[in-house]
Amino acid sequence: MSYLRGGQAVLYDMPKKQIISFIDFFYPPFRKVLPVQTFRYAACGGFNTFLDIFIYFIAYNYILHKQVLNIGILAFKPHIAAFIISFCVSFPTGFLLMRHVVFTGSILHGRVQLFRYFVLVVICIVLNYVFIKLFVERFHIYPTIAKMITTAIVVSFSYITQKRYTFKAPDKPTPSLQPTGPEE
Repeated sequence: MSYLRGGQAVLYDMPKKQIISFIDFFYPPFRKVLPVQTFRYAACGGFNTFLDIFIYFIAYNYILHKQVLNIGILAFKPHIAAFIISFCVSFPTGFLLMRHVVFTGSILHGRVQLFRYFVLVVICIVLNYVFIKLFVERFHIYPTIAKMITTAIVVSFSYITQKRYTFKAPDKPTPSLQPTGPEE
């Protein structure tokens, strides 16, 4: 059972604090090379990427059984249907982690953040397609290497865009960005 305090459910705060504490527990060795927000971004993004790939695998192999998904007038090849299924899970999970764990000091309303996050995700999907196509077909880079280069570019773009646009925060640092884990 939860009750409201300052417009937010208190029960909701507990998992949020536990997630932040868990991530920050691993932060001390990285303290000298990464700001805490960047470390949280990497941890949450890494988890969400793993979740996306895991759900894709389960959907493709065990839900769709590698078969075309026919829904009346539309038919999706299994790899595309699995992408849609995994996206339906990883999109809200990614948004919630970015909003409540990484970029906690945002001054924007949730619906504005959600819209901006969706636009950014669509841009990142397009960037992935364009860069992989460019690196493989134009520059003749091996596809796996092309994917690695593309990922570095897109993740950097995504972090900067989320920090400065999607989850815009006031210019002064917020106390919630201080690590909660043990000190060195």
